[in-house]
Amino acid sequence: MEAIDEGRSSPARAISDGAVRLLRDYTGRGPNKARTVLNDDMVTIVLVDTLTKGERTLLDRGDEERVMATRREFQRLMRDDLVALVESQVQREVVAFLSANHADPDLAVETFMLAPKAPSA
Repeated sequence: MEAIDEGRSSPARAISDGAVRLLRDYTGRGPNKARTVLNDDMVTIVLVDTLTKGERTLLDRGDEERVMATRREFQRLMRDDLVALVESQVQREVVAFLSANHADPDLAVETFMLAPKAPSA
C-alpha cells in the first residue's frame, strides 16, 4: 500500500484533506500544505505552515516553549479524530499515534502505526 497523495479520491488525499480540516476546526487555521505517505505498517502526514498569527507572535518574542506546549495539547485533543480519520481510510486499526511539531521551519508530523494486516484467506 504505497501512496503519496495520488489522485483526487485516494486514501492519502482523503487523509491529507481531513487532517487539514481537523486542524482548522481545532485551531482556527489549517496548514498551507499537507502530504500523506502510506505504507504497509504506517501512515505519516506532514503538515507545513500550521501556526496561527498569535503563535507566530509568541515565537517572535522568544516564547517557543509555550507555542510547542499549546500544540502538544491540540494534538492530544485531536488524537481520537485523527485516528478515526486514518482508520476509516485505510481500513486498519491504529495501534500507536506519534506527533511532533517544529517551530522554524513551521512543520508538524503525525505518524500512525497500523496493526498487522489480517492473513489472506
